[in-house]
Amino acid sequence: MFDVWNQLAFWSVVVLLLAAVSRVPIGYNLRNLTVRWRTTMMTAAAFTLVIALLVVMTAFVNGMNRLTDSSGRPDNVLVLSDGAPDEAISTLNLGDLPQIENLPLVERRGGRPMASRETFIIVNQAVETTRRDRPKRRFLQLRGIEDPLRSAYVHDQGLLPGGAWFSPAGAVELPPDGERARPVVAIQCVVGEGVARELGRDRDAAQLASARNPKRLDVGDTFTMGNRTWLITGILDSASTTFGSEIWAKRSLVAAIFGKNVYTTLVVRCPSPQAAVEMKDFLANYRNVAVSAQVETDYYKSLSETSQQFAWAIGFVVVIMSVGGVFGVMNTMYAAISQRIKDIGVLRLLGYSRLQILASFMLESLGIAIIGGALGCFIGSLADGWTATSVVSSNAGAGKTVVLRLVVDANTLALGAVLTMIMGAVGGLLPSLNAMRLKALEALR
Repeated sequence: MFDVWNQLAFWSVVVLLLAAVSRVPIGYNLRNLTVRWRTTMMTAAAFTLVIALLVVMTAFVNGMNRLTDSSGRPDNVLVLSDGAPDEAISTLNLGDLPQIENLPLVERRGGRPMASRETFIIVNQAVETTRRDRPKRRFLQLRGIEDPLRSAYVHDQGLLPGGAWFSPAGAVELPPDGERARPVVAIQCVVGEGVARELGRDRDAAQLASARNPKRLDVGDTFTMGNRTWLITGILDSASTTFGSEIWAKRSLVAAIFGKNVYTTLVVRCPSPQAAVEMKDFLANYRNVAVSAQVETDYYKSLSETSQQFAWAIGFVVVIMSVGGVFGVMNTMYAAISQRIKDIGVLRLLGYSRLQILASFMLESLGIAIIGGALGCFIGSLADGWTATSVVSSNAGAGKTVVLRLVVDANTLALGAVLTMIMGAVGGLLPSLNAMRLKALEALR
């Protein structure tokens, strides 16, 4: 991709050169824009729409890329069954796990291998809500783990203040209250910040107003999944990773509830990133186990295929809309020139050259574009920090449902500014050339 900052610098220099070449007073151009303010604003609105859409969609892709790029650790190796592209369809052989965990390249603490045995499940959940704007069903990602402290260390995940990991039993009996007429055994779990916000959106206004945290479910709140009640004991401090869209619970209970009594994933911590690469290469040629191993960061980066598809889609949509913006400014400039033919003749008689006339009208076209583009960048920047639900996947087709934050950064705004300049220049070039070719005496007739 081209360097957007170099492009912005180039177009900035072009504007300065046009201003230097054109000796026609800038006030003349501003007056003509304000006199025809309705046409000017309608043309600028086309730029606003295109640039605002570009900024919002690019912010979405930025959020997806940031999510996948920040997930995982370079010194972790993620092990799936041989040929499985994703955790959800992996089935590890139980006998392979001890062989892998006892390899010399695996980090050990207190004589124990730093390895997390896990069962990853995609749960199709019916949404219980009184809000009409919420979906009827959703997919939730559930990760069954055996030792929460060891898994937290391997994945480098902690809890937000006020939370705690689930108990060794993984369940607790809740007494009757206003919602329950009798005691119920609830499954204890910790949830990511993203899924806590997503579940919190199911609550109606009255429930949200009485909640301790009105933007999400919190410690002590419950929800229903798989016809069981789940009690949140902690919130993962994981907003910038894919773990922010996961629910962690006791593996044995997860396996019993959803009928998946197999290990899908083994994640092992190595002493260093270099050791992780050596571990991955060793397992690729180790005939005693039938597994597929990847450095954890590489696995999550491979899920950026979806964001690349979105980027191509954004490019296609923006090009189509840009054509409309180009024709809009072209039509505006042709109309302006047809109404100012005598003005152009007077300017020529006063000694202004053809090049200066060209530069003056190009500046006017770019002025309309800059006004609309600046407003579009401002409107689009309001999307920074918004949350959205999407799917990240690899080219193998597997993937994860994630809750992400839109990111409007300086590169995104610079890209909007560059596109604005290009549209204004392309749309204004032909009308400006037409104005430049007018002869002074013919224009005054």
